[in-house]
Amino acid sequence: MLLLKKSTIFTSAILAILISLPAQANVVASIKPLGFIAAAIADGIMPVEILLPDGASEHNYSLRPSDLKKIKNATLVIWIGPKMENFMAKSITGLHDKKNIEIANMQEVKPLLLKENNLHNDEALVPENATINDSHQYYHGNFNMHLWLSPIIGRLVAIEIHEKLLELMPERKNKLDANLQYFESKLANTNESINTQFKSLRNKGYFVFHDAYTYFEKYYGLSPRGHFTINPEIQPGVQRLHQIRTQLVEQKAVCVFAEPQFRPAVINVVTHGMQIRKGTLDPLGTNISLSPDSYVNFLSQLSGQYASCLNGE
Repeated sequence: MLLLKKSTIFTSAILAILISLPAQANVVASIKPLGFIAAAIADGIMPVEILLPDGASEHNYSLRPSDLKKIKNATLVIWIGPKMENFMAKSITGLHDKKNIEIANMQEVKPLLLKENNLHNDEALVPENATINDSHQYYHGNFNMHLWLSPIIGRLVAIEIHEKLLELMPERKNKLDANLQYFESKLANTNESINTQFKSLRNKGYFVFHDAYTYFEKYYGLSPRGHFTINPEIQPGVQRLHQIRTQLVEQKAVCVFAEPQFRPAVINVVTHGMQIRKGTLDPLGTNISLSPDSYVNFLSQLSGQYASCLNGE
């Protein structure tokens, strides 16, 4: 009986110690591509967790209680900002600046922001049933917020993560420095390889389903002719579809791209009877696992998806 009592006291003491220990250090990223960058810089230092599940859309996701707990306990939270991940805005309120990287608000990033839909007349692209407030939402505040698709911004985010983690744990400086150096080297090599891959494809026109790729296209010099919708949750109306079909013919587009989580029948309808290839672009890298190379693998995969359709492979 005495042994049982001592065992119970010992077990209770161990549980009390475990409960009192701080949560494991980790980085929480809103979406997977930001997790790719974080995984490179935090490699060997702390794990990275992603809030947005594969197959979900950053445009309409709702945080679960477990997500709120992750944000609260995180060592560092990385997100684009409320114009992209509106689902995070309230939960980030009050989070100390040392633990929060809001990419769209970074001083180095602000001058690089691109206006939404800079290729076309903006009003024509707002869904026909949208209100004024809806259209503001679709434009992400008038700027394109798909910032992870810019290799330039990707590098700036890596540097910012490095600086934040270094401030939080200066004793890991050597490892953090080595991780950043590795990331920058791999990114430079990948950019060179992609530029070579796109050399003969830059004048080939195409349409994308979702207006998400402007940073990637601008950086690598591609030639998009247009897109089906601003917000992938909203199907374009009949008038817009007629415009797209006309533009596909007039601008001699060779490809139309869908996305893994959005495979709208509307693409098949609008291209019916036309000699035009169809491809798929994955702007979130849903099949890529977190690793030090995941961001460059993501860029390489996306470039391969472009090249495959544009080349007719």
